[in-house]
Amino acid sequence: MRTNSLSILVSFILVLTLSSFILKNDAYGQSEKFVVVLDAGHGGKDSGNLGNGYREKDIALNVVLKIGEELEKNPNIKVVYTRKTDVFVDLFERGKIANRAKADLFVSVHCNAHKSQAFGTETFVLGIHKNQTNFEVAKKENAVIFMENDHESKYDGFDPNSPESAISIMLGQEEYLDQSIFLASLIQDNFTNKLKRNNRKVKQAGFIVLHQSVMPSVLVELGFLTNNAEGAYLNSKKGQTDMSLNIADAILKYKKAVDLNVEGGALIDEHLEDDDSSEIITSTAIDSDIEFKVQIAASSNDLITKPYNFKGLEAVTKVKEEGLYKYYYGLTSDYNVIKRLEDEAKSKGYTSCFIVAFKQGKKIPLSDALKTTAN
Repeated sequence: MRTNSLSILVSFILVLTLSSFILKNDAYGQSEKFVVVLDAGHGGKDSGNLGNGYREKDIALNVVLKIGEELEKNPNIKVVYTRKTDVFVDLFERGKIANRAKADLFVSVHCNAHKSQAFGTETFVLGIHKNQTNFEVAKKENAVIFMENDHESKYDGFDPNSPESAISIMLGQEEYLDQSIFLASLIQDNFTNKLKRNNRKVKQAGFIVLHQSVMPSVLVELGFLTNNAEGAYLNSKKGQTDMSLNIADAILKYKKAVDLNVEGGALIDEHLEDDDSSEIITSTAIDSDIEFKVQIAASSNDLITKPYNFKGLEAVTKVKEEGLYKYYYGLTSDYNVIKRLEDEAKSKGYTSCFIVAFKQGKKIPLSDALKTTAN
C-alpha cells in the first residue's frame, strides 16, 4: 500500500511538472521567437519614386513579401509586416508596429532615384548626414510625413528639409547603432559579393522611420529605378527574387550571430562610406610601428579565447571597448599576411570580418595605415 502511494505521488509530481512545462512554453514560446518587422516603403496614395515608369511602392512590397516568405520557413522566426497590400501607412505607425511587436530587427525596403544614371545598392542606419547626398536621400523618404494628418504634433515639429532636425532624432537609437551597422554590412556584403551589385556602402542619415523604432534598424535602398538597366532589373521577377533572398540570408546570418552571443563587430570607422581600405598593397614595407589584426566579432559576453569558441581559429585575442568585447584574429605588421588571415577567417564563416590597423597600440583608420610606408 505504501509503495502504491509513493508511485501515485511520483506520478502526480511528474504530471504537475509536465503541465508546468507545457504552460510555460505556451505562455512564453511566442516571445522567445526572433521577431523581424519588414517594412515595405511607401504605399497607397504614396507611390514613392517613379523612375523609368516603375513604381517604388510595388517593388518594395514584392521584395518584402518574398523576404518574409523565406524567413517564415524558419520556425524560430516570427515575421511582422507594416503592410502586406497597397495601402498608405504613416511613418509614425510603422515604428509603433515594430515597438508593439517587441521586434528584434526592423528592416525597411526602398528604391532610389537620381537625375543621373547613378546605380548601386546602399543600406542606411540612423545617424547624422555625412554629406549632402545622404541628406537628399533622407529628405525624399521623410517627405511622406507631409501626406499624414497632424504630422506637426506627431513628429514634434520635425522638418525633413532641415539638416538640423536630424540631430534631434539621433537620441534613443545610439545603443543599437553597432547592431544596425552589423546587419547593414551583412546585407551590403551579400549584394556586392553574391549579386555583384555596385556597392555604395553602409551610410548614415536621418530617416524618421528608423527613429520611430527602438531596436536595431536599417533602411535598404535596392538600387536606382532611374538607371535604365538597374530599374529594369529591380522591376523584374528575377531581380526582386535575387534581392529578397539575399536580404533574408543576411537577416539569418545576423540571427545566427545573436544566437551564438557573438555579434559581428562592425564599426562606423571601418564600414561606413568614408572607408578607403580597398587600396591594394603590393609591398610589405609598412611602417614597423603599425600592426594589423582581423576583427572577427564583438559581443557583450566575455568569451574564453579558445579555438572551440571561434570555429577552430587560434591566436584569438580580445579587448573590451565601450562595454563590448572585440575579438581579433592574428597580429602582424605585414599587410599581405593579414589579408591571408582575413581570407582564412572568412572561410571559417566570419564573412563580415575586417582588418583593423593599430599604431603603437592605438587604433587608426586602415586607409591611413596603408598610406604609410617604412623609411
